[in-house]
Amino acid sequence: MQLFRFIVLVLTAALLPSCSSQPPLQGEVDPDLLLNFRPAPAVMESGKHSITEAKISLGRMLFYETRLSKDQNISCNSCHDLANYGVDNLPVSQGHRGQKGRRNAPAVYHAAGHTIQFWDGRAADVEEQAKGPILNPVEMAMTNSGEAEQALRSIPVYARAFTKAFPGDKQPVTMENAARAIGAFERKLVTRSRWDRFLEGDTAALTGEEKTGFIAFYRAGCPSCHNGPYLGGRLYQKLGLVKAWPKQDDQGRFEITRQEHDRMVFKAASLRNVEKTAPYFHDGSVESLDQAVRLMAEHQVERPLTESETRMIVAWLKSLTGELPLDYIRPPAMPGAKQPASE
Repeated sequence: MQLFRFIVLVLTAALLPSCSSQPPLQGEVDPDLLLNFRPAPAVMESGKHSITEAKISLGRMLFYETRLSKDQNISCNSCHDLANYGVDNLPVSQGHRGQKGRRNAPAVYHAAGHTIQFWDGRAADVEEQAKGPILNPVEMAMTNSGEAEQALRSIPVYARAFTKAFPGDKQPVTMENAARAIGAFERKLVTRSRWDRFLEGDTAALTGEEKTGFIAFYRAGCPSCHNGPYLGGRLYQKLGLVKAWPKQDDQGRFEITRQEHDRMVFKAASLRNVEKTAPYFHDGSVESLDQAVRLMAEHQVERPLTESETRMIVAWLKSLTGELPLDYIRPPAMPGAKQPASE
């Protein structure tokens, strides 16, 4: 763990100026401070999975499809409400027959651009991630892939849609193809914010308070984890890096790897739309964005923030709230089930 902490501190030093050259808290943002940030791309491409309109159309239907759950009452959208910034605003979501999960359901917007999926990184991409909830007994609770495939094959519209999306497959209606279609749809779940316009050169896109808030965010050392186009989603980090996190019943990535250096290590969350995605952290234990910011400063960088600094950082974080792509996420007309044969 000492080596892990040393590496993080080295990365922080590389991202941030020395104490003697801290950027002034007032005034315009020095362009050098923006070098590790990028606007969000319109499409989060995958070198492994192709994106076609047929896959997107199918994936959109599957994202809203409740018949992929055991009791036919839960869809991907139930926990990742696209009209609500991809979350349900619950500490932990309710799944099959009211069961509750252990971890907060993260926002689905921009997730396809992350290099890590799930809080513990157990999936490499959104295509792999999409299968998890469908087969999780606490979430959508399908017994196995075959049960989910049987449900889809019983609906003629899906048989045609899968054939169109995967024309080279002898049996296109499979769990793997369903996950690939959902992934194709998610790869265009992007929200454009004022922060994007600012990064593209529109200096008037942020207010003076928001610019000051970004500088305070930078000076506090937050970009060591929250950088790039998604301001996170690119690395693992120990929760409680410099001061032990008070609640440790969930050991994070350690539960996957059983490696000591992974105790309390979680995916560093994206900050995009963070104003809209409360409650915060892996267990949804913090309701207030102000409190989340203060806790991060205290436990991750050992730099307690003043009330003024916290207020300014929160003001900047709100500039990361983007516009929902309403046309793209509009719920489709869902296909009907196959009618029983007449007697």
